This record gives sequence, C-alpha cells and structure tokens, in this order.
Amino acid sequence: MKLKQLFVVPILLLLLHSCTSQKSASTTTQTNTAHPSWILQGNIYEVNIRQYTNEGTFNAFAAHLDRLKDMGVQTLWFMPINPISVKDRKGPLGSYYAVSDYTAVNPEFGTMQDWKNLVNTIHRKGMKVIIDWVPNHTGADHRWLTQHPDFYAKDSAGNFISPYDWTDVKKLDFSNRVLQDSMINAMKFWITETDIDGYRVDHAHGVRTDFWKRCVPELKRVENVLMLAESEDKWVHEVGFDMSYPWRFFHATIDVAAGKRNARALDTINSVLDTLLSPRAMQMYFTSNHDENSWNNADYGTMPGAVHAPFVVLSQTMARSVPLIYSGQEVPVLRALKFFEKDPIAFTKFERAAFYKTLLNLRKNNAALAADATSRKVTVGDDKALYAYVREKAGKKVLVILNLSATQQPVVLGDASLYGNPHNVFMGTKEVLTNKQWMIEPWGYAVYTY
Repeated sequence: MKLKQLFVVPILLLLLHSCTSQKSASTTTQTNTAHPSWILQGNIYEVNIRQYTNEGTFNAFAAHLDRLKDMGVQTLWFMPINPISVKDRKGPLGSYYAVSDYTAVNPEFGTMQDWKNLVNTIHRKGMKVIIDWVPNHTGADHRWLTQHPDFYAKDSAGNFISPYDWTDVKKLDFSNRVLQDSMINAMKFWITETDIDGYRVDHAHGVRTDFWKRCVPELKRVENVLMLAESEDKWVHEVGFDMSYPWRFFHATIDVAAGKRNARALDTINSVLDTLLSPRAMQMYFTSNHDENSWNNADYGTMPGAVHAPFVVLSQTMARSVPLIYSGQEVPVLRALKFFEKDPIAFTKFERAAFYKTLLNLRKNNAALAADATSRKVTVGDDKALYAYVREKAGKKVLVILNLSATQQPVVLGDASLYGNPHNVFMGTKEVLTNKQWMIEPWGYAVYTY
C-alpha cells in the first residue's frame, strides 16, 4: 500500500445485503474457519490493470488469460478496481488506493458489466479472482465527507486526517458502528453481485480489530472467501484472515541478495515467525509487488539478473507460503512502473515464463509444496551461503537447495534420507544423490522430487 481511498452511499450500502445475488448467503450462523481449499497449492498473480495493456481495460486484459493460465497462474489479484477521487488527485490519473465509490468500477477500466464478464471468463478457465480493498481511508471527495462526516477521524481542531503523506485521502473512524455496517455490506456486494473469491485488504492493520472480528466471519458466512491481510501482525490471523505478509522475511532476502547478511538471517526470521504464527497461518511470499516495484526498485534493482532466481524458488517452495508474481515479472519488466499515470508494460518477451511455469505446476501437482505441508531444514554445506530444506506431505517429498551467495559452493548431502535417485525438476532427469558431492554455481538452485 502507498496511497489510498474509498467511497460509499450509506443508505445504499445498508440495503445491499438484501440485493439479488449471484452467491447467496448461507443459512447457517456458524463461521467457516477453514482456509479455502483451493489456495493451499495455489498461487497469486497481481494484476495492474492500468499498466497491463495500452488500453488499460478489463476487456483488453482478458486477452492475456490463456497465456497466464498456461503459465500456471491460479488466482488473479486485481489492484483496486473502484473509481478514483478527483480532488487532491496525485498525478493525472491518481492512485488506485484513493477510492471514491465502494460499489462501482473505475470507468478508466470499463463498466460493471465488463468486470462481471471478466470474472465469469476467469472462472470458466478454472481460475480464481480476488480484489484489493481499501478500508482505512477514502478519497478526498468521497460523498461521506459531506453526508457522514462522523465516519471520519479528526484532529484536535476538527479537521479530517490524511494519514502519513497520503494527502489525497482521509482516514475513517471505525469506532462508528454505522460505518462498520456500511463497509461490511459493501464488501458483501462484490461477493454476491460479481462472484469474486476473496479480498486482499490494504493496510489491514490500520483498522480496529473489533471491526475485523465482525467483518471476516460475516463475509465467510456468505462464502468461504480468501482473506489476505496486508499486515504481518499476529492478530490478523486471530480475527480470521487466512493469509498475511512476511515483510521481515522479504526485507531479509533483500539484504541477503545485496550481500549485507548471509543465509542464516532467514533462519533467524523464521524462528520469530514460528513463535508468532500458528501452524495454520499462511503468508504470501514474493520478490516484488506494486509497492516494491514502484517505490523500491524490486525485483530488477533489489535482486538483479541471476540473483533473482533462487529467491523466486524460495518464495514458491517455503513452508506456509502462497507465492506471488507481480505483473510483468515474467517478461521481466526492468523498471519501476509509474503509479499515477499511464505506463504500459510491453509484453514482447517472456524470458522467465518457463521458469515460473515449472515452479507453479510443481506446486499445483505436488502435495509436498502445499501451504500446510511440513518443512525441515537440512545441512548441505556452508549454512552462511547454502539454504536447503525438505517439504513433505501425503507421501510426497521435495528437496530444495539454494546458493544464496555470489560464490560457487560445494554441496554435500549428509542426510541419508535424501539419498537415492530423485527427479531433478529443472534438469528433467533422474539424478543419483547417494554420497554425491558437487559444486553449485553462484545464486544457483536445485529442486528434487521423491
């Protein structure tokens, strides 16, 4: 998240719950606490509609669906599709995260019917859809500011608050119960009226926990949607979110890629996560996303060239992980995409597509890489450079060996349980590992299935 906003008509939103629905609410009052089963061996691909095509529309994006499906993409996360406020807009087009209407689509992208058609097409292809939701604040010209000023946080002088440096948005006050009801009903609208499969919630930790304790169960009573929190706070899982962000781990990988820390740093972070998170808590691992690309030069600057590959393998095979790919990483895009103006991606080469396809299909077809599969660290050499682990589930086993250093490293398998003749995923051949020793190249990787 960087800059954001929102918008809703309160009376309309309070009526939305009774609208004709494509998905009907469950008659039971019990909340579904299980993760959606489809995400356990799934993945997420973040769609930046504005920059994805020259047209920047839902209809133009649809032409990429078959290519993405062939690459192995399962779940499409769309950055906010709502209209953007005009007042105090940043740049000519404004931030996606400055929402002016919670129950409409941005005309820049098309119509509501275009969106529904796109969702239906995605579902027919066997894929899932989640959308970005921005609950912490609204755009600077949201009608609530005049019709329901009590929905907003104010400073000591009674002025609306713009959080951080986000001057195009105004912060909401979730102590207001009517605001809570309006927000929940707006979120139900997209589930019942457009058939989405879940939400990526922007700046989730900026909203009161008592709201999420109401909201998440209510949404999951309508449908067991995927709830992804842009947060690494432990409590988001306690209030029902399925997945969160591993920011500390991601920043550690950047340090390792830059040579500022060694591979042991990842174990340090993981030990902290093991303490904080329950075994059922999933996290979305990545090497880039819209924020990291636009503001911090990921991945082309943080993990340049060959450095990128082992960290992708890591993100795709980690315990508790659901991996993310950002728009254009398969090309790859080697620049920061502009945030407030048009800056289309040129999909001319797909240099990484086969690499991603191998990993995405392995995850889909091998239970050992499911988010709930077990994981154990193994020693294969110098643990300051080599990072190796075994994932297991349902009789399947995957061994991952990564060289997270800029120097060639000797690999020695000392764990007899890993001997034998496993399949080398990227070489496509059987390989004898019994008592084997070999050298792995700088930033090298090897993945074996048993």
